Amino acid sequence: MNIEKNRNEDSMKLSLAEMKQRLEKIYEGGGKKAIAKQHEREKLTARERIEFLVDDMASFIELGAFAGYEQYEEQGGCPAGGTVAGIGYVSGRQCVILANDQTVKAGAWFPITGKKNLRLQEIAMENHLPVIYLVDSAGVFLPMQDEIFPDKEHFGRVFRNNAKMSAMGITQIAAVMGACVAGGAYLPIMSDETLMVEGKGSIFLAGPYLVKAAVGEDVDAETLGGAVTHNAISGIADYKFDTEEDCLRQVKRIVSRLGHKPTAGFDRIAAVAPSRDPKDIYTIFPEGNTKPYDMKEIIECIVDGSTFDEFKAEYGKTIVCGYARIEGWAVGIVANQRLVLKTKKGEMQMGGVIYNDSADKAARFILNCNQKRIPLVFLQDVTGFMVGSRSEHSGIIKDGAKMVNAVANSVVPKITIVLGNSYGAGNYAMCGKAYDPRFIYAWPSARIAVMGGDQAAKTLLQIQVAAMKAKGQEVAPEDEQRLLNEIKGSYEKQTSPYYAASRLWVDEIIDPLQTRRVIAEGIHAANHNPVVGNMSVGVFQV
Repeated sequence: MNIEKNRNEDSMKLSLAEMKQRLEKIYEGGGKKAIAKQHEREKLTARERIEFLVDDMASFIELGAFAGYEQYEEQGGCPAGGTVAGIGYVSGRQCVILANDQTVKAGAWFPITGKKNLRLQEIAMENHLPVIYLVDSAGVFLPMQDEIFPDKEHFGRVFRNNAKMSAMGITQIAAVMGACVAGGAYLPIMSDETLMVEGKGSIFLAGPYLVKAAVGEDVDAETLGGAVTHNAISGIADYKFDTEEDCLRQVKRIVSRLGHKPTAGFDRIAAVAPSRDPKDIYTIFPEGNTKPYDMKEIIECIVDGSTFDEFKAEYGKTIVCGYARIEGWAVGIVANQRLVLKTKKGEMQMGGVIYNDSADKAARFILNCNQKRIPLVFLQDVTGFMVGSRSEHSGIIKDGAKMVNAVANSVVPKITIVLGNSYGAGNYAMCGKAYDPRFIYAWPSARIAVMGGDQAAKTLLQIQVAAMKAKGQEVAPEDEQRLLNEIKGSYEKQTSPYYAASRLWVDEIIDPLQTRRVIAEGIHAANHNPVVGNMSVGVFQV
């Protein structure tokens, strides 16, 4: 029995149990009463619609489930951002699916709803995936209209993206199963095909009450913008159905006939399961992200046959680089090594820290993968770049800039998994959200911040205490400790994966055992886009 491994496993399983408990609440959307009300209207919930639509719910990868988590509490919350979304297979074709959740404030758009929908459209555009919209929304959440309506990354950007995707040849299908109001009415009409459910779906720029107020006309919703109106009179819609199920069956038929297009040609062979038990991840990854561990052992649990061809194994050891396969797909892996290591020069290097040599090595490896058209996988557990006079004199900023440059200008798909720490410029160099990974996921053990909690809390405490003393206030040791605890508690909350996922800094929080699957599905998605440009790094520091 290995007590430390058992402790690690218990810690990870406890975190996963907490995650599942939170997800179960999110899956209830607006609550059980709201779901019951939806069923009374003979309407499916957003999740039920997706389950009916996809070939196999087990293959559906939900994205943004934690969007809006613990935000908008004054407004009653916004579970999953009021939208259920992800990537799934419909008639054997990989698609992006977006479904308004009518049980959450009548499917109204909160600020995070807009951000989530734009992220899913971004995924569709980057990967040339068909998009299916399951529409049931009252439009913008009016009390917060100033945060969702006019800016570049707000509500209107969705329709701009509709137009751009159409120009790119990306199929968009809209099934209107409930309200589709005001500016939102443009979404189905800017899609390739529009389907409506009679007696349930409606599309209009202004509803009956607003029409009465604006022009004095008395008209009911069905006459104004129902399925019969838009199929037989306005010509806006293309199909109408008696039931949601019939409507969704037609969506499946449409998708089944889509033509096949050229792919990017990323290499894939028959998949081989890892020879090492993937569940070993639970015992390898340390409780609390504080102790050293060998990242190569994590890689062995993820890659095909546990086979990893390491690049420059004896140089720049705090970053591990190498080639492998995941579900048959060829990948290049860039990962932070967390062991304390000794260089051939006799210098000790701390795990999780990026040094001059490791930054150099990673930059070169990224260039190699771009040259060979091999997708990149970043496994983040980074505390930042090495600091101090010795490191500064050696040009750590210059070497770090090389790595950041390579990551920023990389043209092959990048998929990022945040295992543990993701601090400061290390987040950037290891392809954080700002560096356009096609997909970015976090384990429940992830921590994302400008620096570690202890360092940040002590820094903030020093600033606060100095300010208090400047005002002539005496600060006793017990007051300092109380302030430190308060600051640390607040900061720790902001570094949690739930805080990050709530704001869509990561696409989803996943069980570590899902890592292999989400990477493979991500590369499969990326392979749909045949355009892989030529890499240019511009001015490159030497």
